[in-house]
Amino acid sequence: MTKTNLARTLREPAELVAADLAPVTELPALERVAARYAVAITPALVELIDNSDPDDPIARQFVPTAAELEMQPGENADPIGDHPHSPVPGIVHRYPDRVLFKLVHVCAVYCRFCFRREMVGPGKENALSETAYRAAIDYIRAHHEIWEVILTGGDPLMLSPRRMSEIMADLAGIDHVKIVRLHTRVPVADPARISDEMVAALKVEGATTWVAVHANHARELTGPARAACARLVDAGIPLVSQSVLLRGVNDTVVTLSDLMRAFVECRIKPYYLHHGDLAPGTAHLRTTLAEGQALMRQLRGRVSGLCQPDYVIDIPGGAGKSPVGPNYVLAAQNTAPDAREADAETRYRIVDYCGDVHLYPPET
Repeated sequence: MTKTNLARTLREPAELVAADLAPVTELPALERVAARYAVAITPALVELIDNSDPDDPIARQFVPTAAELEMQPGENADPIGDHPHSPVPGIVHRYPDRVLFKLVHVCAVYCRFCFRREMVGPGKENALSETAYRAAIDYIRAHHEIWEVILTGGDPLMLSPRRMSEIMADLAGIDHVKIVRLHTRVPVADPARISDEMVAALKVEGATTWVAVHANHARELTGPARAACARLVDAGIPLVSQSVLLRGVNDTVVTLSDLMRAFVECRIKPYYLHHGDLAPGTAHLRTTLAEGQALMRQLRGRVSGLCQPDYVIDIPGGAGKSPVGPNYVLAAQNTAPDAREADAETRYRIVDYCGDVHLYPPET
């Protein structure tokens, strides 16, 4: 097997070795990894991997390594606390006005940093049963505070257009559901799945559809991936991005800038840059918060405001996302001679992207 004649998704460590994506000496360790965490690399992504580069950023995201067998303190099989906020199977209700709806537990490709890596892939429950699906729909219908339903999993676009059309119709038929958002890697991992039939299935009367596209390196946005995204946008479906800050993948200002510009070129608004979650066996891919904040400060001065994502961390245990970007406002000072005066003016110290400090309002 070689990359040039690859026509199917690679799922076994031996297939990775045969495709020259991993050395044969690592096969025993990779088999231990694959016994615990799902492996799948689509032909579209295999073609992007530079076999001559031992630090290739695409391979780093998808090719398993023995480092995944090393657990660190604090790592957790449910790092963002889905389970405590799951009132019925398939639903995570962490925020008042929105829910996650986990339809399937399979993906086109399995990321080595995935925070749901213990829950997805072969051997796990592949999809909700019809009974569980109906119970989830009933839960959404009964909770009138739910304004947005976020389809996730797994990857919801692994479903057929016919099934996706049924799900979208069920959700749009609930009066208080106004937004249906899908989180997906399919436009990058398997662009051909974004067919005219799939695009039509996502358009529904009664609710607005948004799609969050996951990519972590500008090289992932190939010609076919860009065409898949364009089919969605041209159909009137707005796109936002999701990325994870990953050591050795996008943890320089150059690679991060290139990625965000590539999103905007594709008419995808940068949305979230996630700090790596404390999923088991992912420490080798995580940066520190300080490194992420420094990158965000550099990004602010380097690229257009259109290219600025929110740098967020999912607080372990289920407390939700929190912005953790750099703080540009420092301690305030009062400029009035007497702080008790009613017209006392507060002056702030504002830090620009170069690290210089300015008073606001400026001194006159």
